Amino acid sequence: MDSQTVVLEKPWSFEPPPASVDIEPKPPQCSFQVVESEKHRQLEPNLAWSHSHEASNDFRSDIFTKPTLPMLEAIINTTLGDNVMEEDTTTNRFQEYVADLVGHDASLLVMSGTMGNQVALRTALTTPPHSILADHRGHIVTFESGGASALCGALFKTVVPSNGHHLTLDDVKSHCTLTDTVYDCPTRIISLENTLWGTVMPLSDMRAISQWARSQTPPIHMHLDGARLWEAVATGAFTLREAGECFDSMQLCLSKGLGAPIGSVLTGTSAFIKRAKWSRHFLGGDIRAAGLISAPARVGIDNVFLGGKLGAAQDMAKRASALWVELGGKLQAPTETNQIWLDLNASGLKPNDFYPVAAQFDLKVMDLIPGRIVLHYQITEQAFARLCSFFKALLPREQTPETVENKLEN
Repeated sequence: MDSQTVVLEKPWSFEPPPASVDIEPKPPQCSFQVVESEKHRQLEPNLAWSHSHEASNDFRSDIFTKPTLPMLEAIINTTLGDNVMEEDTTTNRFQEYVADLVGHDASLLVMSGTMGNQVALRTALTTPPHSILADHRGHIVTFESGGASALCGALFKTVVPSNGHHLTLDDVKSHCTLTDTVYDCPTRIISLENTLWGTVMPLSDMRAISQWARSQTPPIHMHLDGARLWEAVATGAFTLREAGECFDSMQLCLSKGLGAPIGSVLTGTSAFIKRAKWSRHFLGGDIRAAGLISAPARVGIDNVFLGGKLGAAQDMAKRASALWVELGGKLQAPTETNQIWLDLNASGLKPNDFYPVAAQFDLKVMDLIPGRIVLHYQITEQAFARLCSFFKALLPREQTPETVENKLEN
């Protein structure tokens, strides 16, 4: 077997030979075969890593991408050192790599975006009373089980952007608590999110808020929930390093859009990341053979983000969004990256008009977040065409239910 062939048949088990046969037991073998040469690659047809069929029509979220064969190959070839003891070469290099991408001193691999955000907040905060200022729609407020209140005793001060799109310095100034009398809960963290609802917060506003926050006494910690920062950068609005300059800590998700099987990464100063390791440990997030996570994550960054694969999904989202509006539909938010936010009520639709019909077009959409449709790089042109046909079947709403049913049948 040459060095490019990996054959796995039975995972770490073998039948012992008869007592009368004097042979050495053979090394265990795994359950798939990868044969690679310069010109071709042959795979067992049922190997899940070799295709993205399950993700090809999944518009629920960009977390539903499938890990790829290069990610599996990275796992096969990874190191298996202990990350808690900082002994895993692959993970150490990965953490250095991500820190350099965003211009921070260090980074820390964590299990999820929620864990990354909560580790950052727990690390930056000390003793109550303290508060966190954030957009009222932010993931850190609405989808993390009240973690900051439970873990940090922190009060959230949620703000509705005055421009309807993103927080500005004026929004922040008017809602921050800078006084520290016995009646106050001082603002210690400003947590921004980019992208938020798929929209891009401009670099000029991030810079303005950051400069003001850092000029306070004491400085207010700037945190970025950058779970989908990759998408914002893919639009050309700014670079990772330009965003990194604005924040004391950043969380970047490795599975949203990039397709890695698991994980997120938290970045910051060396001192901040040293403290963050305590917070990660406290939350049960220590990772032993961490190369199993960091190796495919590096492939996701290099092959998907730096490989320029995010732009096609963003283009699809904008085309589908334009079609929805052309047909008379309304949007909750502008389509700037890979997310479409349909306003079902304003478009004359009820959930029962929408979700059952989507299933008839073989489209997976999420009713947990009404009206949101998310595209990713594994959505096929065929699924995109069905999405457009689905929109045409629903709108304009002057159609009767019988008309819609006729379109579905045709």
